[in-house]
Amino acid sequence: MATKHSSKPDNPVDASAGYEKRDVNIKGLFQFAFWMAVVLVITLVGMRLTFDFFKKVEPLGSTASPLVSTTDRMIPPGPLLQVQPHRELQQYCAAQQQEVNTYAWVDQASGVVRIPIDRAMQLVLERGLPARPAGDSAAGVSPVMTPTVAGGTDVEGQCGYLTEPTKADQERSEAAEAEAAEAK
Repeated sequence: MATKHSSKPDNPVDASAGYEKRDVNIKGLFQFAFWMAVVLVITLVGMRLTFDFFKKVEPLGSTASPLVSTTDRMIPPGPLLQVQPHRELQQYCAAQQQEVNTYAWVDQASGVVRIPIDRAMQLVLERGLPARPAGDSAAGVSPVMTPTVAGGTDVEGQCGYLTEPTKADQERSEAAEAEAAEAK
């Protein structure tokens, strides 16, 4: 806001006027308001022209109305809201268990098959793993650690909480509870 200061030092103020006359610059206020309105009008016109340009260049088509029949409505691309996430997780975990516990062809042309995990572990125990010569081992390679979650091993992944806990899991949780009780 513009103010006009007098070059005269300390002019006395007339107290009977009811307001201070010397600091208000009405002309400056009106100029500010005028130019603010001009900028606002230019912005609105520019936005209108920009939206009209985009409408011509890339039309969006007709707008979808909720009153249109359900067969005409399009489902938006994913990710979609899960209506029953627990059931979907159970189905996912069942499909994963089916995949690791059955025989199937991975690539029949090249003779690659999938075998149940239990059978694969038996074959590894019977035949052993291929071993590298001692000179081929990479220097500084750390051993593979078993993944742990909340003090236990996470062998089930995201489907672990759907299964009943094993006896070892129960023993581990009881031991952790006992340690927590002793710490108090």
